[in-house]
Amino acid sequence: MAGMTCCRPGERSRLIYAIREYRGRKGQPKGFGWRDLRGLLGRARIQLGEPIVLVWDNVRLHLTAGMRKFIAANAAWLTVFQLPTYAPDLNPQEGIWSLVKRDIGNLAAADLGQIARAVKRGLKQIQYRPDLVDSCLAGTGLITDD
Repeated sequence: MAGMTCCRPGERSRLIYAIREYRGRKGQPKGFGWRDLRGLLGRARIQLGEPIVLVWDNVRLHLTAGMRKFIAANAAWLTVFQLPTYAPDLNPQEGIWSLVKRDIGNLAAADLGQIARAVKRGLKQIQYRPDLVDSCLAGTGLITDD
C-alpha cells in the first residue's frame, strides 16, 4: 500500500492511494517500486494541479536513485521535504493507516484478498470523509487554517 494525504488551500483535503496485492505469479513484483510512486505522484498532479510540495518519511523506496532522478527532473512543479528519520507524529498518513487498522482490527481473514478488500473499503470510506483527512493533517501540526 502507498498513500498520500493531500491538501490545497481553499479545497477539500484528499486521500490518494494505491494497493498492490501480491498473488505469487512469476515476475509479479512483491511490493511497490519507485515507478509506482511516480505514478501515484502523477495522479496527485492530475487531481491537484501544480505545484506540489511533498513531505514524506524516510522509507527506503523514497530515497532510491530512480526516485531522486524523477524529483530532480520535475523540480519545476515538485518540491520534496524529507521528514526526520523517525517522526510518525509528523506524518499525516500514519493517522490514515491508524483509522484503517482500527476498522479492520478484528477481521479474521481467510486470505490476503479479503484483507486487501477490507483495506480498500476503509480507504474509500475515508476518501469520502474529508473531515477525517483534515484531522490527520491537523494532528501533525504542520498544516494550519491560516
